[in-house]
Amino acid sequence: MVSMLIVALLLAVLQVAVYVHVRNVVTASAQEGARYAANADVDSALGAARTVEVVARATSEQTAEGLACTSAEEVDGSGLTLVVVRCTGSVPSLLAALGDLLPLTATGRALKEAA
Repeated sequence: MVSMLIVALLLAVLQVAVYVHVRNVVTASAQEGARYAANADVDSALGAARTVEVVARATSEQTAEGLACTSAEEVDGSGLTLVVVRCTGSVPSLLAALGDLLPLTATGRALKEAA
């Protein structure tokens, strides 16, 4: 009985660690995608593709395929043009039977360079 409880607790702790790791990777990748798309000679729409590429290299293709990323230019309150990359998806669970239960959202922003 006690061993079942310990195993369940261990799996829960491991799942939290996986979630935190993937969330941090996706957030850093969204920031990287926004910085890439903010370059003067790069189309702003390429930020989302760059984000998915970085996530795939850092985690797995399955995690990258589970993300839906968009990239767009936005003007903030002070009149500056920003490239904003938004990603949504879910983190795969350690137990395949549970599927993808944990939602994930990340946003990266960068100041667009003038041409």
